[in-house]
Amino acid sequence: MERVDRPTLTLFRDGFSDPPPMDTAVSSVLLHRVSDGSMPDLLRLHRPGAIVAFGPKDQHEPGFARAVAAAREQGFGAVERLAGGRAAVFHEGTLAFSWVTHDPDPRPGIRPRFQALAELMVEAFVSLGVDARVGEVPGEYCPGEHSVNARGRVKVMGVGQRLVANAAHVGGVIVVSGADRIRDVLVPVYEALGLAWDPATAGALADEVPGLTHEDVATAVLRSFASRFDLQDASIPDDVVTEARAAAPRFEPTVR
Repeated sequence: MERVDRPTLTLFRDGFSDPPPMDTAVSSVLLHRVSDGSMPDLLRLHRPGAIVAFGPKDQHEPGFARAVAAAREQGFGAVERLAGGRAAVFHEGTLAFSWVTHDPDPRPGIRPRFQALAELMVEAFVSLGVDARVGEVPGEYCPGEHSVNARGRVKVMGVGQRLVANAAHVGGVIVVSGADRIRDVLVPVYEALGLAWDPATAGALADEVPGLTHEDVATAVLRSFASRFDLQDASIPDDVVTEARAAAPRFEPTVR
């Protein structure tokens, strides 16, 4: 049989949690490198530091300054999200992901990319024994129809999308453990923002299947992507890190 070539993704596992906006800045630089054709399509999967990522709408709420202060009081850095959506939480018990693709006309592919990402994550989580499903749980934080939940009851993965000329970034967070930390920080943050949510909808994969580790989840996610793509391991180039370090202050929230 004739061999059918599969698309390739360069895989990065590097994380940069200091200062808090650094990981977001790295993702932004990678997105623009893929956009201008100087880097190939890529997947980034890493363990982040503790941050609350605020969306553009959050920053226009009257209580935004109080929300940022509440996050910092809980030991979380505050950053501006690369994509839209409401405040989301990353911490050491989660995995952050970025899937960046070159596309000369990225807008028509918004929904197909969301659907493909959600299906890949459900496949990975089911392989670990989780009753994973695509869809918004009523009352979830940062709600979205392409969230992934467990049992239709608790959110375990959130996703957003950022478009630029010639490229798209599909990124978000997988909650491996530490759902309590999400609840603890988001209760005061969402209260300050005037947003209603049900803390009982914040879940974690290790609550569904006790004993699951970060590496278990990362391996399952990479296996899922590897069923559709050829993954090529690499390290983020030094010049990307240097550019991101200079850009990081842009992702510090402006508090008035």
